[in-house]
Amino acid sequence: MEYCIEDDIVERLVCGIDEVGRGCLAGPVVAAAVIMPGDNRIVDVNDSKKISKKKRERLDAEIRKSALAYGIGIVDEKTIDNINIKQATRVAMKMALENLVLDYRLNPEIVLIDLEEIDTSFPQRALIRGDSISYNIACASILAKVYRDSLFIDFSKQYPGYSFETNMGYGTAAHIKGIDEFGITPIHRMSFLEKILKRMD
Repeated sequence: MEYCIEDDIVERLVCGIDEVGRGCLAGPVVAAAVIMPGDNRIVDVNDSKKISKKKRERLDAEIRKSALAYGIGIVDEKTIDNINIKQATRVAMKMALENLVLDYRLNPEIVLIDLEEIDTSFPQRALIRGDSISYNIACASILAKVYRDSLFIDFSKQYPGYSFETNMGYGTAAHIKGIDEFGITPIHRMSFLEKILKRMD
């Protein structure tokens, strides 16, 4: 991470929030909120999409060990269908922040969020490319990614044939082939499948 916005922020308790799974065809959207200590940054932390699976898992363990506080928020596919993915993302982010505060009794002085704004009384700032310029958001992106990936390892055992263990619910060729051969599962987002299902008719 060449530039870190935290270097320009005077507040000590900076909370970063990010989500994963916004563009998937199946499963929940997962958000993480994390407050990291400002005096000792973990080497190699970056946007989770730019880090290998092995490195993400190692960093996930280091972040959880070093964090002053963290929380996870999950919004399932049924809710996504009911309220749309943008609103579901905001709900997951708010839930992650509320879980952080509840579990650790620690209030952030400022909340940095990748692209979004949420319903909270804490001062917040929406950042473009936040997971590339904020250490705390990057840490949150890693926690959210590793947590959601673990859910899809379990889903792959419940619903074999969709390659969930590798595509994590994204619309890969193997995933689309699975839908064609085995149909829709309970974890699919029906609002995301309309075009695909019409094409298959």
